[in-house]
Amino acid sequence: MERFRACFGDLVDPRTGNAQRHDLCEIVLMALAALLCGAESCVDMAVFGRAKEPLLRRFLRLEGGIPSHDTFSRIFRLLDPDAFEASFGRFVAAFAQDAGASEVVAVDGKTARRSFDRQHGRRPLHMVSAWAVEQRLVLGQHKVAGDSNEIAALPELLALLALEGRIVTADAMHCQKATAQTILDRGGNYVLALKGNQPALYEDVRLWLDDPATAPDDVCQTVDGDHGRIETRHAMVAHDVAWLAERHGFPGLAALAKVTATREIDGKATTASRYYLLSTKLGAARLAAVVRAHWQIENRLHWVLDVVMDEDGSRARKDHAPDNLARLRRFALNLLRANPDPGSTRGKIKRAGWDDAFLLKILSAA
Repeated sequence: MERFRACFGDLVDPRTGNAQRHDLCEIVLMALAALLCGAESCVDMAVFGRAKEPLLRRFLRLEGGIPSHDTFSRIFRLLDPDAFEASFGRFVAAFAQDAGASEVVAVDGKTARRSFDRQHGRRPLHMVSAWAVEQRLVLGQHKVAGDSNEIAALPELLALLALEGRIVTADAMHCQKATAQTILDRGGNYVLALKGNQPALYEDVRLWLDDPATAPDDVCQTVDGDHGRIETRHAMVAHDVAWLAERHGFPGLAALAKVTATREIDGKATTASRYYLLSTKLGAARLAAVVRAHWQIENRLHWVLDVVMDEDGSRARKDHAPDNLARLRRFALNLLRANPDPGSTRGKIKRAGWDDAFLLKILSAA
């Protein structure tokens, strides 16, 4: 937990006077431990603290005792989310060094659906996250401003990340020149899905890659299936893109790709093609693997946050509470993912609540 204190110890306490009876860093660490054990609200955090006080006193001073749920709530409502994110970023940077490099970074947004506040006209929290595929870690996240959108928020998130030698993947919403340039400026490469939101560019790419006369530089085919489903994917990559880069001025464009997937279920087959812009000349097999890896951000991050950690059910709405608690959930998920013991994330959460030694083992990585 020394790393945690080093990264979060300089957070500015938003409270004043007698309200500082409980140490800020200890409150955040208690809240993190509570989330690791299945807590879903500030009330749960206070209940956890009272139930686990003997254990907590093994590594916390708790000079002010166990905070009330109002104290937990006040802290996360008032804590500067940018400062909290900066501390999170320092922790992940140190944490990622131990976990090894991750070549593919998937980016996507997610809405915490019950975090809206009709009384004050506040929209639900929408957060854009960066997911290190091989490490299975959240590298960072950025809140989408209420009067903005995900497209504007993504370059701001990418500007905070070290992307040297990494491939950033994103869906068609983020197939934007500004996003591509930010990735290149940070030393990374991109694989961006392309759809009709870029109509002229999409039509040129589609017509060229669909033309039987176009000779790809590399192709591959994979077949897999489960639960009565058979899926055949054909990937092709073309490197002759100078004409397209000149026509559309898309930064760093080095290759185009097309992946055609034929899915057969109960004897009925459907076929769909997807198109991609690349800033590096990947082989077809590598391109196919990178494209599939992108969906981990949905399956291993967003799904877990919703189904296992019940983020969509969170009723935290006031001030900065939705932002800060969303970050803390991702922090907890990083620790759970980093634990080498076998078992699902849900199983590890249950085990941490039941087994003090296992909880301490997870927290020791912090």
